[in-house]
Amino acid sequence: MCLDCVTMSRRRMMTVAGAAGMGLALFGGLGRPAAAAEAAKGLSPDEALARLKAGNAKFVSAPQLCAADIGATRATVAKGQKPWATVLTCADSRLSPELLFGGVNLGELFVCRNAGNIADTAVMGSIEYGVEHLGSPLILVLGHERCGAISAACEVAEKGTKLPGSIGPMVEAMVPAARDLLGKPGDFVDNVVKESARRTAQKIATESPIVSEFVHEGKVKVVYGRYDLDTGTVEFLG
Repeated sequence: MCLDCVTMSRRRMMTVAGAAGMGLALFGGLGRPAAAAEAAKGLSPDEALARLKAGNAKFVSAPQLCAADIGATRATVAKGQKPWATVLTCADSRLSPELLFGGVNLGELFVCRNAGNIADTAVMGSIEYGVEHLGSPLILVLGHERCGAISAACEVAEKGTKLPGSIGPMVEAMVPAARDLLGKPGDFVDNVVKESARRTAQKIATESPIVSEFVHEGKVKVVYGRYDLDTGTVEFLG
């Protein structure tokens, strides 16, 4: 995927128009300075979720489409931000929320990342800031296929593996989900990817007094999902 707009043939445009049409309509031409201004007007949690889904459909069907005018957008958002979604995802280099949700531009997503997409103190504080001060109406916890951190947690649960350095303490938050899913049908690691994301989303929604209040008022929604490295598809699970 490029960061510059590309010229597409009429034939290619017609091929992807049907699949990407909903995403383009919802995004209203992503990447233009107007996109950041539109985001500042505020979206409902459900509208933000629909925008993420449409953006991922665009990424899967036509990943080379790009309408970024980063220089102009940078000037627009430099004095303030109003992201329409917060994404907590893994530090894995194969994930880029800005790309896999349709090539969103500066100022649109408030992104937190660490190995295993865990809501530690720093992440919880960041998410609370995004909700309370920036007005982000949607929080997505996004796990992914073949997650190394989750695989490590599964080894700890299954074999009692001792991990070096700070990796062991980092993985501890994922081990309870792995232990609970030992011996369950299906792929062990993938089952834990989904369950760990679910538990993290639940933790954010219930243990943060700031987020839980906004959720109770219907102003914020917390959801979770799984990113498929092979297909580029985000599966929204709850």
